[in-house]
Amino acid sequence: MPELGHISGEQAAALTGLAPIAHDSGALRGKRAIGAGRMLLRHVLFQAVLVASHHNPVLKPFADRLRAAGKPHKVVITAVARKLVTIVNALCNSRQIWAYQTV
Repeated sequence: MPELGHISGEQAAALTGLAPIAHDSGALRGKRAIGAGRMLLRHVLFQAVLVASHHNPVLKPFADRLRAAGKPHKVVITAVARKLVTIVNALCNSRQIWAYQTV
């Protein structure tokens, strides 16, 4: 995504297709679902997030907290993928590298 670092986190999530899209009409309120965006990138992110949600020291506690709250598997994976895209966008914006330090 060449746009990374030049857009907001919400826009980055929408470009990857990880932003929830409302299916509302008038007084009817439908379910929110992900979609649109760059499908191939989203599929690659899902594969990366499957590993990161079990091994990454930043994303694992987030995923574990969602699982403990009873969220379905796809919701957990989508939330972690969106968080990863937001982190990468912020890192590109500040021109920093991913550096996790234990305190």
